[in-house]
Amino acid sequence: MVKEKKRGRLWKWLSWTIGVLILIACGALIFVNGYIGKSKPKIDGEMQVAVLDENVKVVRDDKGVPHLTAKSDADLYRAQGFVQAQDRLFQMDLARRQASGRLAEVVGESAVDTDKFFRTFSLRAAAEKSEAGYSQEAKQVLAWYAEGVNAFMEQAKKEGALSYEFRLLGYEPEPWTAVDSLTIGKYMAYDLGGHWDMLAFRHWALNNLSDEEAKELFIKYPENAKSIIAANKKTPVNVAGQFDASLIPHEFNGSNNWVVSGSKTESGKPLLADDPHLGLSTPSIWYQMHLETPTQNVSGVIFAGIPGIILGHNEKIAWGVTNVGPDAQDLYIETPNPSNATEFKYEGKWEKATVRDEPIKIKGGKTVDFEVVETRHGPIISDLAFKKEKPTAVFSMQWTALEPTLELQAILNMNRAENWEQFETALEDFQAPAQNFVFASEDGTIAYKANGRIPIRKKGDGQLPVPGDSAEYDWKGYIDYDKLPKIVNPAEGFIATANNEVVGDEYPYHISDFWAQPYRYERISEVLESKNKLTVKDMQNLQMDQKDLYAGEFLKDMLGSVKQVDSKKEYKDILKMMEDWNQVDSKESGAPLVFNLWIINIQKELFEDNLPKDVYEMMPGKYNITDEIMRQAFAGKQGAWVTKAGGIDKLMYNSFKRTIQDIEAEFGKNAEKWQWGDYHQLTFNHPLSAASPILAKLLNPKPVPIGGSKFTVQAAANKENGNVNHGASWRFVADLSDLSKGYHIVGPGQSGHMKSEWYNDQVDDWANGKYHETIITGDVPNGKKLLLKAQ
Repeated sequence: MVKEKKRGRLWKWLSWTIGVLILIACGALIFVNGYIGKSKPKIDGEMQVAVLDENVKVVRDDKGVPHLTAKSDADLYRAQGFVQAQDRLFQMDLARRQASGRLAEVVGESAVDTDKFFRTFSLRAAAEKSEAGYSQEAKQVLAWYAEGVNAFMEQAKKEGALSYEFRLLGYEPEPWTAVDSLTIGKYMAYDLGGHWDMLAFRHWALNNLSDEEAKELFIKYPENAKSIIAANKKTPVNVAGQFDASLIPHEFNGSNNWVVSGSKTESGKPLLADDPHLGLSTPSIWYQMHLETPTQNVSGVIFAGIPGIILGHNEKIAWGVTNVGPDAQDLYIETPNPSNATEFKYEGKWEKATVRDEPIKIKGGKTVDFEVVETRHGPIISDLAFKKEKPTAVFSMQWTALEPTLELQAILNMNRAENWEQFETALEDFQAPAQNFVFASEDGTIAYKANGRIPIRKKGDGQLPVPGDSAEYDWKGYIDYDKLPKIVNPAEGFIATANNEVVGDEYPYHISDFWAQPYRYERISEVLESKNKLTVKDMQNLQMDQKDLYAGEFLKDMLGSVKQVDSKKEYKDILKMMEDWNQVDSKESGAPLVFNLWIINIQKELFEDNLPKDVYEMMPGKYNITDEIMRQAFAGKQGAWVTKAGGIDKLMYNSFKRTIQDIEAEFGKNAEKWQWGDYHQLTFNHPLSAASPILAKLLNPKPVPIGGSKFTVQAAANKENGNVNHGASWRFVADLSDLSKGYHIVGPGQSGHMKSEWYNDQVDDWANGKYHETIITGDVPNGKKLLLKAQ
């Protein structure tokens, strides 16, 4: 009885304690919820904005897209800065910090190496140089935009309503400047900018592999560049252990775009489609807007932190881009003076480099002294601690985007262009990164231009690092603007690009030897050639197309090799499943799971054990290189890498066996239950979500099973764990018969605030191809109306 009373008191005490803890937890949640809610953007009613001359109307539609109507350009760009900051200020601040090499100030010591990397790549320094070259009009737009961002920032600080991420990291953002916007632009140029990592990798290969093995790792071996090959072998630069592969731009950064003439459409007017392929994250890299004044009416997307509209349409024209991917980054093998590490040999003399002090402040720690050293060619990007190590050779990088460029000027003029002539004139200022622009106008014109600065070299073709001590290897200019690849109103009735090769052997200038695999382009062309009376829905369906032409080229031979070795017919049922596959990467099918993992395991069987871990991770072009190695082997020309792997049949069998073992370990042995979507899952991760599982749960949208792959028009590239983190960051279709609206998907949503209804409302839309209409004329139906009032 006594024991029962004690037990009763114990349970009563425990219940009371648990109740108190629950109340405390609930109180904390209510507090946190209230604090987070306080920073939620105001989207209706009125707000005073001191920098405005006159009132500006902001109407958000049912997908959160803000429609801005102003009486002057000054107020339009001020309001654009204000509204972007409402929805995306933390993203904007993080972007300028990363590009400027200033993350350690708010994150701590873990970001020091990242900061060193981006200080070395000199994006902010390039932005500062670019600002000086802008027209007064463009400088004024940048200033107006910054005024709007700062007006919101000051107001939010005063009201304690800065986005919750700032409180989590314990800092407040600094005032916005014109250079911040241009620095974000330079970061996008970095993300799309060139192949320096390819050059560094090839340099390593020449110095560490047999000639035959190294030769097979080139897309096109430079047979006529013996002196350059000799220079790479004579003066080795450290590559292994020098570069963080996670900071190198995603290999599949690219896009699809196409434009169809009225002769092939139901309406008799052109159709245009564009879907840029970049990292998928929360919030989206793109911010969709509609901007209107008496002098312009333009809709589309822009990078958060930049004024104007970079991709989209106005009342007369529409346009979109894919990445050209030219060889616009050259590595030079620089020879430092043994007695003075900031002097480098050039034309028989020691030439003084420019040294830029870049002290890196660390949150909670001491400032780290750091210097960026620039030769006549560009910054030294290898051996960042070279002063201590005193290497005999280092890499410097020359890159078009490190020169003054005028992209924002181009954007502002593109937004107002009414025809191809005006648009092409505007493009002359869009210099880096080089982009494949497709264009359509309501007058029926369709056009294409590979636009941007593409270097002309005195010697060499950008496939290998070149000696930095000789003027023979300097650039001598760029391809003339009028000689860049261009097509206007082709007889075929359409133009398409997908980062594929855009010129033939007859083109007199070198652009690149490293193009994307051709499968997305071939599928787009196949569909557009086969149909007439095309509609908006046809364009949307093609953007969501999952036909895998990669499998169409290789699968039959791959399966044939496995059958040669699988004498016991151990994999008979799985091989039958693969033979019966319609070669569509649908989420319900098991065959895409096998095929896509098999391709990766072929690469591993060939290279992983033969290269240092970090060199393998940074190795660019694995797919292109493996394609050609397989192509040759299946044609009876077995190369050094296949021979080392035991021959083509053994290579295919071993990699297939490894694939099946991996799948069975995760999804069981019943192949009938395997589904691509169980592994291949769409994710939009927030940058802070990696800090803890709790933040991941709060900030990341729930993963969604999807089809497609890195080979399909519906681009969906995944990490090794299956998470799809790269693909169509924006999908857009324009019908030139009715430019009063456009069709869009911006995953995961418009807002960067976790409590907004538009934070992740487009995740399922992205997965299922459900587009929303954005109008540019008339009243926005059921819009949330906010009046920004001038004081």
